[in-house]
Amino acid sequence: MLGDVTGERVLDLYCGTGALGLEALSRGAAHATLVDTRTATVARNIQALDAGSRTALERTGARRFLAATEERFDLIFCDPPYRLAARLGPALAQPLLACLAPGGRLVVESDVREPLDLGIAPDDERSYGETLVRIYSKGGEPG
Repeated sequence: MLGDVTGERVLDLYCGTGALGLEALSRGAAHATLVDTRTATVARNIQALDAGSRTALERTGARRFLAATEERFDLIFCDPPYRLAARLGPALAQPLLACLAPGGRLVVESDVREPLDLGIAPDDERSYGETLVRIYSKGGEPG
């Protein structure tokens, strides 16, 4: 669905096991920053895949990370716990777009019944059972 990620800098917010960011590395991404408040499992996965030289693991909340970073990412995954997603949209919209590099893509996953709404139109949207995936590009602005 995302196509080529070769050479991209990836941010995986609410990374959990790190599956999305680590998969991007396996497909040629240059570097992945993985962010979560609980990092034991993702740390083991990074070690098991010998991906330490191409990853940064940040043990912090997503909003705190977004507020503190000056980095820009070509691809951002945002997959918060479904029970929180609906109320996070307004707080995440501006910081997520600020961290997105020109021409970058933002992939948001949430529950189809209570989606994470960033207040902008997605470039693509797909449903898989109870999961909603929305893809945005740098061109959108909250509105």
